[in-house]
Amino acid sequence: MAAPKKKTQISVYLDPALTQALSAYAARREQSMSLIAEAAIASFLSPDADERREAAFAKRLDQQDRRLARLERDVGIAVETLALFIRFWLTTTPPLPEPAAKAARAQAGARYDNFVAALGRRLSQGPKLRQEIPEEAGEK
Repeated sequence: MAAPKKKTQISVYLDPALTQALSAYAARREQSMSLIAEAAIASFLSPDADERREAAFAKRLDQQDRRLARLERDVGIAVETLALFIRFWLTTTPPLPEPAAKAARAQAGARYDNFVAALGRRLSQGPKLRQEIPEEAGEK
């Protein structure tokens, strides 16, 4: 039987914070710091390490792209909803005569507070408007 190869000892200088992190990680894993460092170096020098990092990076980019697409869709829905409401309101609301306009302005604060309260309830309870609209409808 061939004798096992003896490992070579090297000296490495690490920042104190990195040494502490390595020590804590080794303690959590109940492994020696040397074994953890050896595995990390082997992983770093592995030919497929770059491919793994690139795949992980591509996966994160794809996730960000999907999130950005959803955000763009949701903002588009919000803008179209607001524009539709404004157009409807301007089309259907006649101007008030001056005495009635003064009374309406006096009630505006209370009506606005009621609107904000209703909006808060809608946002906290759901369903959200964007959930009621099919995914394809928001795309162009």
